Amino acid sequence: MNKNKLRKSSKNRSLFGVCGGIAEFCGISALSIRLIFLLTLPVSFIVYIILVNAVPDNPPSLY
Repeated sequence: MNKNKLRKSSKNRSLFGVCGGIAEFCGISALSIRLIFLLTLPVSFIVYIILVNAVPDNPPSLY
């Protein structure tokens, strides 16, 4: 698996895995990404909807 691409998380998902995927891409905790999305809510809601549709799913692993 290529770690340099932004993908939705298959392990760390609450709704669609976008925040988990961003956290894995940046190497930080998913909780901090979720807090950033909550603190910037009016704008981040639109960004989240765009990312749900634009970011590809992470292929499921066998491990």
